[in-house]
Amino acid sequence: MKPTTMNRRLTVKLLAFFGLGAQAAAPVASATAATDPWKLPAAEWKKRLTPAQYEVLRNEGTERAGTSPLNAEKRKGTYHCAGCDLPLFASDTKYESGTGWPSFHTPLPGAVGTKTDYKLILPRTEYHCVRCDGHQGHVFNDGPKPSGQRYCNNGVALRFAPAAA
Repeated sequence: MKPTTMNRRLTVKLLAFFGLGAQAAAPVASATAATDPWKLPAAEWKKRLTPAQYEVLRNEGTERAGTSPLNAEKRKGTYHCAGCDLPLFASDTKYESGTGWPSFHTPLPGAVGTKTDYKLILPRTEYHCVRCDGHQGHVFNDGPKPSGQRYCNNGVALRFAPAAA
C-alpha cells in the first residue's frame, strides 16, 4: 500500500471536516472583493464619467491648478475615486501644499498603485486607483511628516464623502 500524500484536495477535505474551510477562505475573498480590478470598455467609462473626469481618469490628463472645489474642503471624511468609489485618502491626511491641487501625505493602505511617468521627459511617479486604474495624480518627495510624500491629486478624480455626524 502506498503512503498517503498530502495534496490540495485532501487539505480542503480536512479543513472542511474540522470546520475551518469556510472561515479560512472568507477573509481572502472579502479582502480582494474591494479591490478586484474593474475592466470597463471606453464607452461605459464615458457614460459613467463627465468629460473632465474621463480626460483625467482614463487619459491621464491634468486639471488646471486652483479649479477644484476640493481644495477648500475642510470637513472630516474620506476621499474616494470618482471612477469606482474606492476610498483612497482619509481627510486627516489632506494638507495645503500651495500647489493648487488637493494634496495628501498618505493614501489608505492598498488603495493606490504607482508607475513611472516620462511625459515631461524627467521621470515622475504617477499613482492610480488600484481597482479601476484611474489616474489620480503624481507623488513627490516634498510632503510633510509622517510620510514626507505629497500625493498631488486631480480634484476631478475624487469624490468627497463626509463623515457621519
